[in-house]
Amino acid sequence: MQVSVVGGGIIGLASAYYLAERGADVTLYERGSLGSGSTERSAGGIRAQFSTPVNVELSLASMEVWDTFEEDFDTDIAYRRAGYLFLARDHATAAQFEDNVAMQNDRGVPSRLLDPEEATEHCPELHAEKFVAATYSPTDGFADPHLALQGFATAAHEAGVEVRTKTPVTDIHREGDGEGRVTGLTADGEREETDYVVNAAGPWAGKVAEMAGVTLPVAPKRRQMLVVDPETPVPENVPLTIDLDTGTHFRPEREGAALVGGHFDGPDPDADPDAFSEKQDLDWAVEAIERAADCAGYFGPDSRIKRGWAGLYAVTPDHHPILEETVPGLVNNIGFSGHGFQHAPATGRIVTELIFDGEASLVDISSLGSDRFEDGDLLEERNVA
Repeated sequence: MQVSVVGGGIIGLASAYYLAERGADVTLYERGSLGSGSTERSAGGIRAQFSTPVNVELSLASMEVWDTFEEDFDTDIAYRRAGYLFLARDHATAAQFEDNVAMQNDRGVPSRLLDPEEATEHCPELHAEKFVAATYSPTDGFADPHLALQGFATAAHEAGVEVRTKTPVTDIHREGDGEGRVTGLTADGEREETDYVVNAAGPWAGKVAEMAGVTLPVAPKRRQMLVVDPETPVPENVPLTIDLDTGTHFRPEREGAALVGGHFDGPDPDADPDAFSEKQDLDWAVEAIERAADCAGYFGPDSRIKRGWAGLYAVTPDHHPILEETVPGLVNNIGFSGHGFQHAPATGRIVTELIFDGEASLVDISSLGSDRFEDGDLLEERNVA
């Protein structure tokens, strides 16, 4: 079986690896270099503290891989299980936390509802007086996206995947009048026959789907990150901390530094993945540090920006992926809305199940079909950072 994967980020490489491991003849096409889309700009979060069962199940299935990645892939991905700490300023958000924790616990996630003072045990500089509740799970954490990407890339190569970088896909071909089964694609001016195309193109996923005559609501949204030298160093055992009601988040980096990010109120236009600014905006950077300082005492007035960057989320209207065989021969693994890095191991295996078995068994993905947008049967992920 010949399978063509479009996209050389972590989702595409994980899909390619698991397909090849199962026995497919896989070619992966990447318009730039591996990881040059969203993966290398990710914060590397890995968590099970989501507000919908399907996202929790995707996380748990992925954590099975992340927990033994160093041993299984012979790659140290700097995986630190420092936990995630979600914070609520509003009582309505706190009520949602109670429901979230109950649902997560039912699925085996060891998350806990905390009062603000208890939260300071995990984040000592937290301004506890500003919050009404928190949740924490010790099995959440973060890893280095670049190292994880290299681990999957090496494994894919060893499994026999042919990786073609700097090879843009410009068309996808279907039988008959363009409404039948996928039969091939055109890459770098050459037509290639294939049995399946896996769309794992991240911010370009909508454009790739359109090549096959399929319209999907996946929008590229620009998001920014900073590396900050805080006035007070952030210990490495501090969780990835999310002030959910303001959109601010931070996590420890090396030697007391911190990654600071967030999307705040205001316009959120679609970005052009071929022509967006990869540099941070100064006004955003100032606001990000101010919001972080309002959350925790690490970010005093002597904090300094070391560097920053911008990348793209591939966002769907309900912040859940589209994971399905949309038309015969076209499998979409797209629209993760900022959660693609952490869910790549699970979705790579699910894509493999869809192609070889005709259905997914690892996780029930019946709610992740694209028809939900037409039917109005949308999911709602509240724990979005």
